[in-house]
This record gives sequence, structure tokens and C-alpha cells, in this order.
Amino acid sequence: MNQCKNLFDSFMSHSSNLLLNDVLQRISSRKGKMMRPLLTILVAKLLGEINERTYSAALAFEFLHTASLVHDDIVDESCERRGNPSVNQLFGDKVAVLVGDYLLSHVLLNAAKTESTRLIEIVARVSERLADGELLQLRNIYNQTISEDVYFNIIQGKTAELFAAAAEGGALTVNASEEDLERLRLFGETVGICFQIKDDIFDYIAGDEIGKPTGNDMAEGKLTLPVIHALFSKNQEDMFQLAYKVKDGSISADEIATLVRFTLENQGIDYAEKIMRDYANKAKSMLSCYPESNVKSALLDYVDYVINRNY
Repeated sequence: MNQCKNLFDSFMSHSSNLLLNDVLQRISSRKGKMMRPLLTILVAKLLGEINERTYSAALAFEFLHTASLVHDDIVDESCERRGNPSVNQLFGDKVAVLVGDYLLSHVLLNAAKTESTRLIEIVARVSERLADGELLQLRNIYNQTISEDVYFNIIQGKTAELFAAAAEGGALTVNASEEDLERLRLFGETVGICFQIKDDIFDYIAGDEIGKPTGNDMAEGKLTLPVIHALFSKNQEDMFQLAYKVKDGSISADEIATLVRFTLENQGIDYAEKIMRDYANKAKSMLSCYPESNVKSALLDYVDYVINRNY
């Protein structure tokens, strides 16, 4: 991972263009947990030996994730990212769009370095699905239907697919069998669902570490698993009316606070955590066919970290 981080940082330098260099350095200085490249590396090590193709694949997935965050903040009109001003807030939408596109070029460059047509196809497929997932989420904001099925369709596209691709890509770089490729792809997908549910739980919890204000998802027109469960478990008309106001963008800050409180008081978080842990156990069971090793233990710890992290 140190090697991977160093390679990532080296790509984030562009001294001949001062504006681009400034934006990239700001992004690099607050890079996240690098969960996707870590998954690529661990899966590759589980099945073989890490090699240059593994690093290139890991970087492709991290650059894709980073580019998607820059573009998502523009779409969501978000002013913050991980507790800091977003790129679009600091530099404007035009610069943010172009920098996101620049990062996407590094996705392609690193995918090409693997010299694997199949890995390039994986990257192309997940890029398509990320965009499709975000469009589904946008469409759902204006759709008055509230359901868990729609929620899971959205997180499948916007989050789980990239984890699935990162795991499958890692397996591909060590020439894994078709059976292993599919098993590890499903493992990554399942972990990705856990990751997004955990992120959505954070939106109901106040704290500086998390990096986004409580109720921010609702302010952006999004209803996530905790509140969906609370709504249907209690079936209170006044709370459904607030939920519809979330979706049409007319809800006030006080009303968001009421809906968050309603969710907390009616086991919305408990339910979401139960579903998340069910998925985590499912992910762990997919590794049962592999012999005990430090790397397998690390992958099991990876799942635990996803569901137990506090930011």
C-alpha cells in the first residue's frame, strides 16, 4: 500500500500547469482510506503474487473513485468533502469538471498499463454503472416512490459495483480462475453494499470525524435505509409527508431534524446495522473455501473495518 500511495501521489503532480497542480495537491492531501486499491491488492495476494499489473489496476480503481467524488460534488452542489471545502466550492464547477475528466484520463492510462483487454472492459463497465447509479439516484429524487428495493438498486450502482470491480480486477492481475474471479467479484460487491449502508448510517450521527453534517443526505433529496425502515415500520402519515418534502426539495432544516429524530427513535439505525451485518457475514462466508493465511485474515479484518469504522 505504501508503494501504491507513492504512485498515486506521483500522478497527482503536474508542475507545468499551476492551477491543475493546485487542485490535484488539495485532492491528494486529503485522500481517503484507499479502500478500493487495498481490496485489489489483498485479493491479488490471496490468489498469487502482487505484480506491476496489480499496482496499475489498483490505481485505476482509485483514480476512478476520486474522479467520481469530484463529479458527484458538482451534481450534488456539495460545498464539503470529508470536512473540507469541495473542489467545486474552492475552484468553481468548470474547473471541477475538467479536473474530474483529467483524473479519468489516469484511469485509462493505468488500465492500459495492465495490457489486459479484460481489465479495461472491467473499468469501462464499472464506469458505465457508476454513471447509471448516479442517474438513477437523481431520477429517484423526483420520484415519489419510497422503497428499500430502489435504495438497494441505487447503492448497487453508485458504490457496490466499484468494490466488485476492484476485487475482480485484483484477481485478474494474478491470472485467477473464472470461478475465483466471479467469487471475489461477488465478495467485493457485498462488501461495497456494507460500505454504503455504513456511510448512510453516519448521516444520522453528529460528529466532526465523519465530515458531513447530520441530515445532509435528506437536504440533497435522498432517503436512505434507516429512515425508509422507520417510515414503513410506523406508517405515520405526517412523517411520510416530510419524506415527500425531502424528495421534492422543499423540506426545511427543522423538518429534517424532526425526520432524523423520528428515525433514531424508531430503530432505523438498528435495522440498517442488522442488514449491514448480514451482508458482512455473507461476504465472509465467500472466503471459507480458501485456506487459512495472513492474507485471508486481513480480508476478514477488512470486512470488519468496513462495518465498524467511525468515519
